[in-house]
Amino acid sequence: MIISKTPFRISFFGGGTDFPDFFNEFGGKIISTSIDKYCYVNVRYLPEFFEYKDEIIYSKVEQVKDIEEINHPMVKNCLKLLDIKNIKVYYDADLPARTGLGTSSSFAVGLLNCLLRLKNDDIFRNLNNLDGIYKYKAKLSDMAIHVEREMCKESGGIQDQIAASFGNLNIIYMGKEFNNGYNVKNISLSYDEKSKFNENLMMFFTGISRNSFEIQSTTQNQLNSNINKLIEMNKLVDEAYEYLTNKEFDDFGKLLDYSWQLKRGLNNKISNNLIDEIYYEAKSIGALGGKLLGAGGGGFMLFYIKKENQDKLRGRLKNLLEIPFKFDEEGSKIIYKSV
Repeated sequence: MIISKTPFRISFFGGGTDFPDFFNEFGGKIISTSIDKYCYVNVRYLPEFFEYKDEIIYSKVEQVKDIEEINHPMVKNCLKLLDIKNIKVYYDADLPARTGLGTSSSFAVGLLNCLLRLKNDDIFRNLNNLDGIYKYKAKLSDMAIHVEREMCKESGGIQDQIAASFGNLNIIYMGKEFNNGYNVKNISLSYDEKSKFNENLMMFFTGISRNSFEIQSTTQNQLNSNINKLIEMNKLVDEAYEYLTNKEFDDFGKLLDYSWQLKRGLNNKISNNLIDEIYYEAKSIGALGGKLLGAGGGGFMLFYIKKENQDKLRGRLKNLLEIPFKFDEEGSKIIYKSV
């Protein structure tokens, strides 16, 4: 039995620049962090005396005699990619899917992490140095990107898989000049500095779940008409990076506001009247900036707001569920192994 623990992520800046059609021509950049909200994937070989050959347990239970009968596209394609059969997969998570935190990519990364360990992949033999760890995390990212974007044919970028695999607060550079299309650089802040930054962030659930693939598809189809906005959003990443490294966190928060105004203009499915109302309500009582997380349409909203104003925001948004969080630093990892 193998159990993996894989974080969800918050993306601050650069969303939309992680589409290959954009970053292969203009280069892309993302600032994101993994958080202490996780999905857990439990995988083991299935004993042969069952009538079925594979069992997958998530919001549904699937018991099939052939991989091709599996309805869950992510599980089916991960098993096909690694040529693994007679498997039981169990999924659990701290937060619901389709809420803007990259949950589907975290599941893909966590599942592949388990399956690679189950196969005793050579990549696990070189985790005694930073280069080996980077290659291991990059392999998980690459495989998850391939499964989601190529095998499952799902629209979207590549940031979620990278954030789930690598973990931590990072700037991700994307472009043709990198061997695997991207390079991940940790943003160096001390524990105390990260805590100070973290304490000014609040996250609320709007109560709206949505299909991000439809929104991502619309955004991708409209790339050509949004090139100038995406180029500007790409430049903002450099400015935000400078604010973070110089510990100018309030300026980082203010820049979030400008970036959100650009993003919500990419297509009319990203925001709606309810989201706009929540956002401007938060701004009216002291939030310096914020954004809707993920592709848009619903899910979680993030605000940068000083501690002295946070109780007021809680009171004003009392009908929404607040989700306190801290930064994660490890990314996807195996927390149990017994085979």
